[in-house]
Amino acid sequence: MLGNFTYHNPTKLIFGADAMDALADELASFGPVVQLVYGGGSIKRNGIYDKVMAALAAAGKTVVEDAGVMPNPTVEKLYEGVRIARENHVDLILAVGGGSCIDYAKGVAVSANLPEDVDPWQRYWVDFDEPAADLEVIPVGSVLTMVGTGSEMNCGSVITNHATKMKVGHVFADARVFPRFAVLNPEFTYTLPRYQMVAGIFDIMNHITEQYFSGTDDNTSDYLSEGLMRSLVAASRAAVADAHDYEARSNIMWCATWALNTLVACGKSTDWEVHMLGQAVGAHTDATHGMTLSAVALPYYRLVMTYGVEKFARFATAVWGVSPEGRTSEELAAAGLDAMEAWMREIGCVMSISELGATEDMVEGIADSTLVMQGGYHPLTRDEIVSVLRASL
Repeated sequence: MLGNFTYHNPTKLIFGADAMDALADELASFGPVVQLVYGGGSIKRNGIYDKVMAALAAAGKTVVEDAGVMPNPTVEKLYEGVRIARENHVDLILAVGGGSCIDYAKGVAVSANLPEDVDPWQRYWVDFDEPAADLEVIPVGSVLTMVGTGSEMNCGSVITNHATKMKVGHVFADARVFPRFAVLNPEFTYTLPRYQMVAGIFDIMNHITEQYFSGTDDNTSDYLSEGLMRSLVAASRAAVADAHDYEARSNIMWCATWALNTLVACGKSTDWEVHMLGQAVGAHTDATHGMTLSAVALPYYRLVMTYGVEKFARFATAVWGVSPEGRTSEELAAAGLDAMEAWMREIGCVMSISELGATEDMVEGIADSTLVMQGGYHPLTRDEIVSVLRASL
């Protein structure tokens, strides 16, 4: 392994079918006022809301509800959440939902105690500043109902600004932004629509490949990544066949957490260009995040493959079981991406941005919204960004 790193993850995970039994005890460690963050109301229909409210009542908490978090949380919603937190002097933000709810909760947590004349969007998602050491960051906890982002055990927060056509993720360096605890019951994911489940599955896969396709040294993180990818592929096929397969759903949930809790990034430069492309598509279409990634991933990887051909060849054999016999490294690398494409189509991934509402006349604007990352095998030029987007139509 090359490079130096520090690994620290303070999030406490409570995993399994009985995980909710521990929620009331976890809540006891925090102050009396809880800002309850959730989305469009599905948690009320499936009974999770009642379970959470029972735990909050058992812990003696005063609950301030903050509902309506959208799949791509907007800057306007962020401002609303900040106002709620300030007016109610909340002691804990409890996010019940998927990555969007948890990302939003973190955004509110770092913004609520900023001076009122400071714009959190500008401070954190444009200037990428960190919370000041003397700024109070409100603690965040989560009850996970949709897997994919790994937000339950990381410091990332993605916010969308439709006015500027920007969807930006800030991975905070401040450990106070990590959720203090996360409750993970795989059964809570059973009622998720198949489209959303598949979007989450590809989000997990892409989190791993973004870190895997960087560097050329013999890195333990890559071996961990290969195991996670093989587990995810097997579990995804089982979950698509039977949405109530507990073993499959639990493995997908666990893969999601370890795919993006900073572990497999250790010693890696990491890429993240697929996310930049996908988030730009999302900023213009408001499409589901995981599907924006699946729509652009293969054209991007086929473009950069020649710059990291040996790792792509290893991907083919170690993850997809492609035989190297009689193949050059280039042929093997291409076969690995073909195998990934076959799996993506098998489970139902979106394969083009046109399926998400993008059109040819939007390509230049999407390219303008795409940030260029430096950690992969080949940083894209503006012309290459346009070519990837056109190949994704």
